[in-house]
Amino acid sequence: MSITTQRKTNLAKKRTHGFLTRMKTKAGRNVLRRRRAKGRHRLAI
Repeated sequence: MSITTQRKTNLAKKRTHGFLTRMKTKAGRNVLRRRRAKGRHRLAI
C-alpha cells in the first residue's frame, strides 16, 4: 500500500487562487481581465 502525499485543502486553494486574492494585486487583476477577455466561464476558483 502506498501513502498519499498530498491532501487537498480548499482553504489553501482559495487563499492562493481565489477571486479576492486575484483582486488584491495589479497582476492578479490582469489575470482576471485576460480570463474575461477570453470568455472564461469561471474567472477564479
